Amino acid sequence: MSATEETKMEVVETQEFHEKLETSAVAGHGDEEVHVEPTEEDWATLPEVADHIPLSAFLVILIEFSERFTYYGLSGPFQNYIQQPLPDGHPAGNDPSFDGQPGALGRGQQTATALTTFFSFWCYITPIAGAVVADQFLGRYNTILTFSCIYITGLLILVCTATPAAIASNAAFGGLVTALVIIGIGTGGIKANVSTLVAEQYQSRKPYVRTKANGQRVIVTPQATYQQIFNMFYWGINAGSLSAIATTELEKNVGFYAAYLLPLCMFIPCMVVIVLGRKQYVSAPPRGSVVLEAAKVIFYSFKVGGFANTKPSVLAVSHPELAAKATWDDIFVDELKRGLSACAIFCWFPLYWLCYNQMTNNLTSMAATMQTGNVPNDILQNIDPLVLIIFIPIMDRLVYPFLRKHGLPMRPVFRITLGFLLAALAMAYTAGIQSKVYASPPYFDMPSEGDGPNEISAAYIIPSYVFIALSEIFASITGLEYAYKKAPQSMKSIVMSLFLFSSAVASILQFALVSVNYDPKLVWMYTGIAVAAFICAILIWFIHGSNDKTDVEQDAIGRDQEELVKYQHHQNTAEYEAEKGPI
Repeated sequence: MSATEETKMEVVETQEFHEKLETSAVAGHGDEEVHVEPTEEDWATLPEVADHIPLSAFLVILIEFSERFTYYGLSGPFQNYIQQPLPDGHPAGNDPSFDGQPGALGRGQQTATALTTFFSFWCYITPIAGAVVADQFLGRYNTILTFSCIYITGLLILVCTATPAAIASNAAFGGLVTALVIIGIGTGGIKANVSTLVAEQYQSRKPYVRTKANGQRVIVTPQATYQQIFNMFYWGINAGSLSAIATTELEKNVGFYAAYLLPLCMFIPCMVVIVLGRKQYVSAPPRGSVVLEAAKVIFYSFKVGGFANTKPSVLAVSHPELAAKATWDDIFVDELKRGLSACAIFCWFPLYWLCYNQMTNNLTSMAATMQTGNVPNDILQNIDPLVLIIFIPIMDRLVYPFLRKHGLPMRPVFRITLGFLLAALAMAYTAGIQSKVYASPPYFDMPSEGDGPNEISAAYIIPSYVFIALSEIFASITGLEYAYKKAPQSMKSIVMSLFLFSSAVASILQFALVSVNYDPKLVWMYTGIAVAAFICAILIWFIHGSNDKTDVEQDAIGRDQEELVKYQHHQNTAEYEAEKGPI
């Protein structure tokens, strides 16, 4: 394809994007609604409320529900599949007997934890590549579609190598590793873009006063709206994650191949929604060398004395030779500065995800050393999404509106701090329960080497999952919201991927803990993680708490529709970049 044809395609994509922007605006606000900017008195006396959510946002949530159904459905049985040996007389790895333990590869807890940790790491580092592809080359929609095809390939490999014949021929372990790599690439490309795509369906950036049908005046704010969108989005994630209940039951009663086949079948509707909803989604077209553009601004900031001096309007006066090479506008500089400030907060999140990751590996292994009756040990992790499904609507529909009505909106940094404190509480409680397991007969502090569980009920673990779930409402959801709101318009997926990358760093930390990730050292590991998370919570508030005071002002930075058209076309013209030349 020639450069001229590519440019024509990009212009068409840009026109389609702006047509959808207009449609989204009408769907969100209605044709006749007049927006009046709130006064200082309005801010002091009127409650903040969320705007109407466009229908296209719910389609994106449905895509995420299907993808997360697949992801959690296949990852739920991983720990048992890798750790536990193949039960006698059950070539598919199932063991439906009372207190039966399903398994297949028999590689032990350390190998199982290492591989599940690698998978988590891989799934959260690949979003960076997916984000660059979306923001720079294909756009969000095309990237999601492309990586979905890769995802299905990995699922097929996993299902085929988990059959009894594959397990018997020793092909299961190699097939598992190959599938983990391919699925990780697929889910990474989707994950970086779908969380950005859902928020992109709502385009208003400025608060306004609305008079409701009952005469009550309220302030409609993007902050409350994005908070509601990401609450709904996260609710969809956790509704999908309940698939692990079905797959862990399938692993125990039918076999691992059946447990992995269900997620594969569920991913097909995901593909259908992606394809059929193409005309509905608002999705910004790629802008070309956006990473290079950001790198140039950062480079110039050192050269000319700060970000403010890298604005083209300033460079035109102070450094005309540099202004001639600038491919950005003044707003992009303000957006980039805001985005870098947000990324500074993300540096704390690896400690939070380290707390969260215990739920999917070590707590599953702990449950295997406790009495679970006829319930599979790895089904207990589904308490987390169940709590979220119940409490997210309560927070979104009751608690947050109540606080906003009384002039107490919970701004992002405060919510993140609260999430870290709850995560620290979860780990402190888990350390206490682990010590209780070690104090119980018959195997005491070496339960993993026994022939059965210690005499203690697995119900003691439930509060650990509850505390982690509550922490997600404040830390994880807010992190997604913060990454989208603070990112430059042309780098939404990239900044989102950097937030997700913090989970990959947590997986590296988990690898570092493998040496103490066995009995009888687990109590000290949980205690150390709890202390680290608590210290992080305090530091986040003292270092970043002041950001909440300028949250509304920072979110208002952006372009109106006319400015956006000029900005988008400015970069879509390939010849323009060539004319500017190198730095």
